[in-house]
Amino acid sequence: MPINQNVFSSVAAWRRRAVSRAVHRGARWVREAAAVTAERPGPYRFRRIGGGTRLAYPQGTVFGDPWIELGDHCIIAQDVTLTAGMMPDLDLGPDPILTLGNGVVLGRGSHVIADVRLTIGDDCFFGPGVYVTTTNHSYDDPEVPVGKQWPRTDPVAIGSGSWIGTGAVILPGARLGRNVVVAAGAVVRGEVPDHAVVAGAPARVVRSWDERQGWQPPLRTPAPVPIPEGVTPDQLLALRAWQSEEAKEAYEAS
Repeated sequence: MPINQNVFSSVAAWRRRAVSRAVHRGARWVREAAAVTAERPGPYRFRRIGGGTRLAYPQGTVFGDPWIELGDHCIIAQDVTLTAGMMPDLDLGPDPILTLGNGVVLGRGSHVIADVRLTIGDDCFFGPGVYVTTTNHSYDDPEVPVGKQWPRTDPVAIGSGSWIGTGAVILPGARLGRNVVVAAGAVVRGEVPDHAVVAGAPARVVRSWDERQGWQPPLRTPAPVPIPEGVTPDQLLALRAWQSEEAKEAYEAS
């Protein structure tokens, strides 16, 4: 009897592993087949999808796609919402409403809501869960529920090369310059100059670049050293091993 139990247990374990592998293979196939690209736009009619751009599956809420332009080599992660207009099936006129430049990366679960013009420049990177909107609720009338009052809208622009941290919120009317860093969880409104770091709710400038003095206040950590051209992965691994050995010897000596 123990032998039979072992046999049945082994067979059941093999079946579970086989089913698990099959499910994962199927899931990979679905993610690949359902990704949206210029060659395979799926159910969408984007005004433009640039070459090398990919919307991962599953996509978030997407509507107003004829008024959305996506540049080249963009990465749109899973569950990202992209909308133009307040609701589907509106005629928004001849011009684009939402434009992503080239090389934009939108992190998983982000929302980009454009009821009026919203532009994101080239090479902008967004962490997960970023919320960008051109529209906000109004609460002028104290007798009417806020959700039933007509919202306010204001265009938004995010300059090229900017980095938007996880969970940040970009409010209507925000104008971010080039190479702006927005800290995780910040709530941004108004103008942000080029080469600034903003943090907080509401966000304020906590560091900026000066042509003569560099970053003010100065950076607390040294700038990363780029890898020299021609260095191979094996050489990097050997360097890492050597540094680990050096650190170990220094620790033992102390």
